[in-house]
Amino acid sequence: MTDAPDLSTLTAIRTALAAAPAADDAARTGAAERNAQLTKPPGALGRLEDLAGWYAAWVGDARPRITQPQVLVFAGNHGVAAQGVSAFPPEVTVQMVANFKAGGAAINQLSDLAGATLGVHALDLDTPTADFTQGPAMTEDEVCAAFALGWTAVDPQADLVVTGEMGIGNTTSAAAIAAALLGGDGWAGRGTGVDDAGLARKQAAITAGLAANPGRSGLAVLAGLGGRELAAMAGAIAGARAHRIPVILDGFICSAAALCLHAEDAAALDHCVAGHLSAEGAHARLLEALGKTPLLSLGLRLGEGSGAALAIQILKSALVCHSGMATFEEAGVAAG
Repeated sequence: MTDAPDLSTLTAIRTALAAAPAADDAARTGAAERNAQLTKPPGALGRLEDLAGWYAAWVGDARPRITQPQVLVFAGNHGVAAQGVSAFPPEVTVQMVANFKAGGAAINQLSDLAGATLGVHALDLDTPTADFTQGPAMTEDEVCAAFALGWTAVDPQADLVVTGEMGIGNTTSAAAIAAALLGGDGWAGRGTGVDDAGLARKQAAITAGLAANPGRSGLAVLAGLGGRELAAMAGAIAGARAHRIPVILDGFICSAAALCLHAEDAAALDHCVAGHLSAEGAHARLLEALGKTPLLSLGLRLGEGSGAALAIQILKSALVCHSGMATFEEAGVAAG
């Protein structure tokens, strides 16, 4: 892991975001030139070709492979859960963290399959965030501390990062963030499977949260309506960018955390792709706002980083074709 820049205030975080590096245009050009020489018709591998060029540009290598992917799961508890917005009690967060650490969750299996290291970070589970229907979920110190933890959790030697989460009540937090930053209605979904009464409580909590937290900048909304795990995911996404490490975004909650960065800088997620389209109803609208087309659509709604971890296989496939295929000259095949 690595030391972070000063992230002790929202202003300091904005300074760190502004210093983020850009992609390597020379590597992008080199990847495009190689792609044009591979033994296939132009464009025959479709989006896999675009993914290979995007990844090459961010890692600065025209012929890259993924060898050290990292999956980071952050867990936090939410004060808004007291409003009855989830089908499960907050104790489940602690229990699932234990399951992650014991290797028994879906994310463990998918990380192992992808050859990824898995880091699990529980953030003050005994101290839920404040109930955002009454005021800000987190103080500036609290949101900055969680953001910094996510940033420093990124291994600078990793060549791909996936961020996931666990936190009872966090679909309510994510929906509130989306409503605050994008406007409109219908952001609340059924999350862990709430019934109609639970969904009504969720919608009421979001309405109250928006009234109690009128801030509109991305980081202010993250503090007012977010959770520690969402702030940590945002920090990890930004920290990966600082090392020019590509990121695969997970589902609705991860995308809401990423939206807070996007609201600060429209280019803040250029190093990210969307791993999948979640079954959480508003995720498609959120991805559209981020300008991200998902790699997979399998009806997943588990969280944990599971959809993004599964999508590692798609990105690996793009790169083994791009970097491993022969050129027409190498294969002795007429280019036409």
